[in-house]
Amino acid sequence: MNSFDIVSEVNWQEVDNAVNQARKEIQQRYDFKGSKSSIEMSQKEKTLTVLADDDFKLRAVVDIMQNKFIKRGIPLKAFVYKDPEEASGGMIRQHIDVQQGISKDNARLITKLIKDSKIKVQAAIQDDQVRVTGKSKDDLQSIMQMVRDADLDFAVQFTNYR
Repeated sequence: MNSFDIVSEVNWQEVDNAVNQARKEIQQRYDFKGSKSSIEMSQKEKTLTVLADDDFKLRAVVDIMQNKFIKRGIPLKAFVYKDPEEASGGMIRQHIDVQQGISKDNARLITKLIKDSKIKVQAAIQDDQVRVTGKSKDDLQSIMQMVRDADLDFAVQFTNYR
């Protein structure tokens, strides 16, 4: 029997590197001179907080961050953007949640997708991941391709391919 796991994880070291690169770019850019724009990261709470002077600068900071995430291979689907809110001093704050693990509903969606494909594999939900087992490696690879091609609203990776 062969198997692999479908997970939704983010490499926190890469996120940290991308956030630090974005901070440096914000400090160096001319349109941010005298701005109090900042990015805070909490690995424990799995959130990013962007603070900016106005809506235009907020969108610019988020755009800079997204470009750094893409360059570092971090999927943008792993981030859930909350609505911007007013902060003290006339500034705007936006919280960004980082998804870790696959929720139960999303795991059910993946297993239903696999079962509907009629490929001879078994999918089992294990905590925040989905384990797929089958006799043929070709079947497992076709399931991987099918999950990649599916338009899911969250990031997926494949681990423990045996």
